[in-house]
Amino acid sequence: MNHPARLLAVFLLGLGFVFSSAQAATKPNILFIFADDLGWGDLGCYGHNLVKTPNLDRLAQQGTLFTHFYVNASVCSPSRTAFMTGQYPARHRVHGHFATHEQNAARDMPNWLDPQVTTLPRLLQNAGYATAHFGKWHLGSGNGAPEPKTYGFDESRTVNSNGPTWEEADVSFRAKSTAAFVDETLRFIKANKGKPFYVNLWTLLPHATLNPTEEQMQPYERLGPGGKGFPHKGAAQIFYASVTDLDTQVGRLLKGLEELGVADDTLILFSSDNGPEDIHIGNASHSGIGSAGPFRGRKRSLYEGGIRVPGIVRWPGKVPANRIEENAVVSGVDWLPTVCKIAGVTVPKDLKLDGEDMSDALLGQSDKRSKPLLWEWRFRIAGEPFHQSPRLAIREDNWKLLMNPDRSRVELYDIKRDLTQLNNISEKHPDVVQRLSEKLLAWQKELPEGRIDPGAGEMNLPWPGKKPAAAQAGKGKKK
Repeated sequence: MNHPARLLAVFLLGLGFVFSSAQAATKPNILFIFADDLGWGDLGCYGHNLVKTPNLDRLAQQGTLFTHFYVNASVCSPSRTAFMTGQYPARHRVHGHFATHEQNAARDMPNWLDPQVTTLPRLLQNAGYATAHFGKWHLGSGNGAPEPKTYGFDESRTVNSNGPTWEEADVSFRAKSTAAFVDETLRFIKANKGKPFYVNLWTLLPHATLNPTEEQMQPYERLGPGGKGFPHKGAAQIFYASVTDLDTQVGRLLKGLEELGVADDTLILFSSDNGPEDIHIGNASHSGIGSAGPFRGRKRSLYEGGIRVPGIVRWPGKVPANRIEENAVVSGVDWLPTVCKIAGVTVPKDLKLDGEDMSDALLGQSDKRSKPLLWEWRFRIAGEPFHQSPRLAIREDNWKLLMNPDRSRVELYDIKRDLTQLNNISEKHPDVVQRLSEKLLAWQKELPEGRIDPGAGEMNLPWPGKKPAAAQAGKGKKK
């Protein structure tokens, strides 16, 4: 090769490197950390004055904390379905948590999320991302259930699933689980360095049953059984210790990203699958300590406390730091279109999404949604009647309407003015009720038919002369 030709080859090679580097720069790494049953008010950065969460607080300071971040169901499996698909979980007949095949059948649910559906990890995998899922799965397990890798992951090691897993026989596994998930995540990122990655790190904490180690409980010794000055001191020590260990492991993960040199190129979302557990649930005497902040409602409720959760996003140099976003309303179904937009990945034209691209909100603009958010809950709640919401809910702008399809309960709230959802103003704004109820009931008619629990959507308060909900068994079927 003569000298000019050699120079031209070097130039073209360098040009190709520039192009490939520019292309890589448009594809940030994505890391989705998903806690289990962590309430809106369970972190220091969301106002908790007792639990120690310095690493998540620092994550919020380095990025943006959303005060109006929603999941699309008040329990585990449907909430996860929304993040994976960009669609409301009821469209996939995922109404509650996946349980035994017999229990799923009794609730007119499938045994797992259909592996043929379009998922975010599969779209990213097809676009050249290295993809992995570590931690909790809970999108189907048992005989015949697909492995998580079937949904678009190059690697997976999960719990509540088929496929590669951890041995959970050790009663202390839950206390050690977040550390194990972080280890796998850092190993995967290191093994795929130089390639954009997408990782779901879905924790087991602070879901019941909690069993922290003595070392983990040490910072909250004063709240233990021998402590003073706290009404639920023993349970508080266990719950706070579990949340703090979750925070500690997130801190170790963030340090690992820095050591691997990928922290500045990684968009991180931290959130939770639903609100805090109800203390009335049998195995949840510890997890029931969780805080929904100022909101009415807990897990299994469509009031704010059941579906409004922490939402922290960090991407150095792209997502504004030290920002509290109090206007933008973002939810789980927005994750797929938002990530695809940021990663430069085309969403198939025939994919009907319920979510929308909210990347502007993440990147610093208080972007207003063009679509309302909608929810459905088909089951009775065995816990506190105060938290038992109507069956359907819609949020549009600052209005939130909750109602039963037969209009036996109709509740309207101005979410920004009434955080506790105690001041039902439906009678004062019949025009708003009419407009929102038409949208909500039209959406409900689109959903698959299925069993509705007798008593679903009722408060079940023992008013004199009222028949118990169980006696009204004929009222629940969807028409």
